[in-house]
Amino acid sequence: MRLTESLDSVSLRQNLIILVRERTGRRVRDLAIEFGTNGVVLHGRSPSYYVKQLAQQGVSEMLPGVGLRNAIVVGK
Repeated sequence: MRLTESLDSVSLRQNLIILVRERTGRRVRDLAIEFGTNGVVLHGRSPSYYVKQLAQQGVSEMLPGVGLRNAIVVGK
């Protein structure tokens, strides 16, 4: 945890990771969620574009109106 990161953002990140894992059936490997000045960035590896989209939709529903970039890589 970075020293400048608040406990609220750590808790939010943990909740988002749980949400994405549940929504995708744990099919996103190496899942990481980054908060930046432009919003949220999803990182990880997905077996399909469908699973990548499920992850994105889950975060979008939990954080409506927040910028979101889906950098999850599709493939093996």
